[in-house]
Amino acid sequence: MDITFKCPNCEQELEVDASGAGSDIECPNCSKTITVPVPELSAEAPAAAAPAAPLKVEKHFAVPVHAHATAALIQKPNARPLDVIAKEGDKTLRIKTFKRTECQEVGKDHFDEIVSAFLEKVGQTNIVSVSSINYSYVELSSRQTLTDYGVMIVFKG
Repeated sequence: MDITFKCPNCEQELEVDASGAGSDIECPNCSKTITVPVPELSAEAPAAAAPAAPLKVEKHFAVPVHAHATAALIQKPNARPLDVIAKEGDKTLRIKTFKRTECQEVGKDHFDEIVSAFLEKVGQTNIVSVSSINYSYVELSSRQTLTDYGVMIVFKG
């Protein structure tokens, strides 16, 4: 049978095995040393009839306390969020995606030229980010799933 009681220092409710009655423990909440109260015997159950409690290993519980834990858990990234960038000017954010397969003609790959021309047209000051992408598609002639690449450009425009 367990003994349930409250820490006299911080009022944390604790539960200890009956074999720990009368022993000193450390409160896991406030780290103060407290004595586990001894339960009173009821008149219905004499002390001789109580079964012998098995020996238990004494356990000490501690609640970890981190200095400035809130500051460490909530950190903003160094990069400016896109919504802040959008509010800086009267231009709205837009996205343009280029897939390499869409920039190919018979025997020629124009991916670099098309992306470069678009970046020049938008202008360096209006470019928010350029991210590479990978995608899969099914080639109709061979019915194979192929993987290719492209870029996603976020810009103000």
